[in-house]
Amino acid sequence: MANLRELRDRIKSVKSTKKITKAQELIATSRITKAQARVEAAKPYATEIRKVTERLMAASSLDHPMLRERENGKRAAVLVVTSDRGMAGGYNYNVFKKAKELRNLLEAKGYEPVIYVSGNKGVGYYKFRGAEVAGSWTGYSQDPGYKETHDLRRHLIDGFLAGSTGTAKYRPGLNVPEGQEIQGFDQVHVVYTKFESMLTQTAVAHQLLPIEPVIEHEEYDFDEGILVNPGEVHSDVEFEPDADTLLAALLPKYVSRSLFAMLLESSASESASRRNAMKSATDNATALVNDLSRVANQARQAQITQEITEIVGGAGALAESGESD
Repeated sequence: MANLRELRDRIKSVKSTKKITKAQELIATSRITKAQARVEAAKPYATEIRKVTERLMAASSLDHPMLRERENGKRAAVLVVTSDRGMAGGYNYNVFKKAKELRNLLEAKGYEPVIYVSGNKGVGYYKFRGAEVAGSWTGYSQDPGYKETHDLRRHLIDGFLAGSTGTAKYRPGLNVPEGQEIQGFDQVHVVYTKFESMLTQTAVAHQLLPIEPVIEHEEYDFDEGILVNPGEVHSDVEFEPDADTLLAALLPKYVSRSLFAMLLESSASESASRRNAMKSATDNATALVNDLSRVANQARQAQITQEITEIVGGAGALAESGESD
């Protein structure tokens, strides 16, 4: 009986856990749709601003710091985008793994990595390991807004423009006293999770600054023997004001929007990863309940069989002793 009671208590506990994981799965599924809609809604603007920037870069002679690699670079900012909550499977682990690989690569090139974190899980991860974090921003991983991420985006841009020899002003989220100037950096990298499908999300490391030139893939027409797409961006557009002025004003907005798009993709990836993890947990709970119920039924059947055997044995003993009369 004790063993049977333990089995029933275990079944009850697993069923309660299953209700939680199923609820989390449904919530994550609903959030994926909203997150995907935000990503899709942001694509037209991102595509157009990229095209305009490419045209300006082709028409401009401006030597902007966002467009060139700095000689003797010393410091590189690394933004690690994580979730605010857990129960998302390997979502955060994959990001931390990719961030470690990036840090090792930067150190091998002679850079000093400066870690910035988005998301509570990242803050806890680096705090537990005693690693220094230059700044952290939390509370919006599942629903990043342009206003909520402003200080994060603005600091990374200001810090890069200042360079490792200059300083940037204080912004909320930085782990220094308010009003203190912050040393800049020569590169900006972002480690985030790219949303590929409902079942696939990939942690990637992307160099945000300086901007790497975008060259379209070359296409060769073998019948005509010519390049259909030579892989270069040409500009036949006249700009007012001049291209240099427009490019200098547009580049920070282009970088800021690119970073925001990465945060949106991470949001969709987080919900998809949590949905997959909770679905697996729910399926495992269902299988465990079935297994435990089978064992409980067998134990109950064995108990009933034993009770019947004892009754029959007792009746037989009474009949043999003649006491039944």
